[in-house]
Amino acid sequence: MSKEKCAVIGSGSWGTALASLLADRGFSTKVWGIERHVLEEINRQHTNAHYLPGIVLPDRLIAVEQIEEALDGVDLVVLSVPSQAVRENVRRIGGLLKRDAIIVNTGKGFELASHKRLSEVIREELPSPLRRRVAVLSGPSHAEEVARKMLTAIVVAAEDEAVTDRVQDMFMTDYFRVYANRDIIGVEICAALKNIIALCVGMIDGLGFGDNTRAAVMTRGITEIARLGDVMGACTATFFGLAGVGDLIVTCTSKHSRNYRAGFALGQGKSLETVLSSMGMVVEGVSATKIAAELALEYGVELPIIQSCHGVLFEGMDPHDAAKALMAREKRMESDFHCKTD
Repeated sequence: MSKEKCAVIGSGSWGTALASLLADRGFSTKVWGIERHVLEEINRQHTNAHYLPGIVLPDRLIAVEQIEEALDGVDLVVLSVPSQAVRENVRRIGGLLKRDAIIVNTGKGFELASHKRLSEVIREELPSPLRRRVAVLSGPSHAEEVARKMLTAIVVAAEDEAVTDRVQDMFMTDYFRVYANRDIIGVEICAALKNIIALCVGMIDGLGFGDNTRAAVMTRGITEIARLGDVMGACTATFFGLAGVGDLIVTCTSKHSRNYRAGFALGQGKSLETVLSSMGMVVEGVSATKIAAELALEYGVELPIIQSCHGVLFEGMDPHDAAKALMAREKRMESDFHCKTD
């Protein structure tokens, strides 16, 4: 077994899948979470049936109830918790980490209270020596498929190239390929906003529209994501890579996507409260929609699909009426980025 030690904070589907991968890589890996019965199941049965049904976890993966035990001497810590729980968890762990540890965040969203990206939240709560040791892991990667060792390509972004290099070294396997990206802003914006578009695609399918409609929403959706990202300082190319188009495709078209399933139920006429209570896991696109609509006003950018989703979720708008209103908008050019012509 490798000498490096890893900890995963969060024992849900993605946290458990990544903990399993790291343990299989030979790293001493411990996972911590708030659900005691899940931790006990991981240790006793080497399964996490609720979050990853049918998956057998490595014997060497250890679940612990005390966060201090999980973090003792770790070289890498993976944060796999809901976006609104990131700050409180980093507050707990910041003082327990070595000054050369790497912190990898896998959450996708913004903080509701501050509208900040999650890496910004994490840095605020870390001791100064660790602030450049923060990385973001994102891309088209359903936990269920990674746990089954299906071929997956993903992106790690960080300000420090040495950090992205180390994360690549630790995570890459013959089924899990990690690309490096220095555009942490763009990767995080993609991660948060693609969930909103998945909600919208789910609604479209729930309403009974077809492939044409789905393709239109996805394509115009990535344009809106790029439009907001541009004014927030992201690199345009990021939106057309794995973190952008790649993650959008998988989130909008897969049975594994919570956001798509929630949107589908909304399109069928169910209330948001009913949908969320039935999901059993956080639907990040809901909080992301609220924040994105507020960011659109703050930055003065037009995000019609995202703003229509806000209307459905929070203003009582009927999904069918929202779709029709989008089609009735004034004509415009397809792209915000114009090519040179003769």
